[in-house]
Amino acid sequence: MAAQLLDALPQTQCTRCGYPDCAAYAQAIALGDAEIDRCPPGGDEGIARLAAITARPRRPLDPGCGSEGPRTLAVIDEAWCIGCTRCLEVCPTDAILGFHKRMHTVIEDHCTGCELCVPVCPVDCIGLEPVTPGRSGWAAWSAEQADRARRRYDARRRRLAAQADRPAPAVAEAVAAPDPAIAADDGAERKRRIVEAALARARAARPPASGT
Repeated sequence: MAAQLLDALPQTQCTRCGYPDCAAYAQAIALGDAEIDRCPPGGDEGIARLAAITARPRRPLDPGCGSEGPRTLAVIDEAWCIGCTRCLEVCPTDAILGFHKRMHTVIEDHCTGCELCVPVCPVDCIGLEPVTPGRSGWAAWSAEQADRARRRYDARRRRLAAQADRPAPAVAEAVAAPDPAIAADDGAERKRRIVEAALARARAARPPASGT
């Protein structure tokens, strides 16, 4: 049943259902640990599909998970992007292209509108634009798009798992020849300083407010 339920979900991997991805939500429904009303991207049609599989009664979308609406596309204001890579780290389908300290951009065909990139941006340069006005839920999302998003999400998970299995060169060097300075400066702290410096540059580049 979990496999059938997963096939019935839109594969946006948005986590608004309260689970880490669509597969986890499908599994929770199959086990009886979750209701069928927690997927805003699927909307009312999505609930009907889940109800048919589980033989549970249809019910309104849980407002605590959000509301049904048109499919959206993440858009980056490239003039203000500081290249912090935080959006790349959370995008479930690798739909954002960019490099450290370089401008990022969104690959439209790969974006699921999951919204996960918006809250992590430290300079608020990511917005969401509706791309299916007047159409929401499964009416705004095709089976082909869902299949493509699922394949890209699975490919990303495999890539991250492979990266986790092999140490980065810097880590390997540190293991071979411990350096107190490197040991004291872990990746999180280094990234924090880089982002703070980029924020400072962004603030300095902003035009002064009128009247000042």
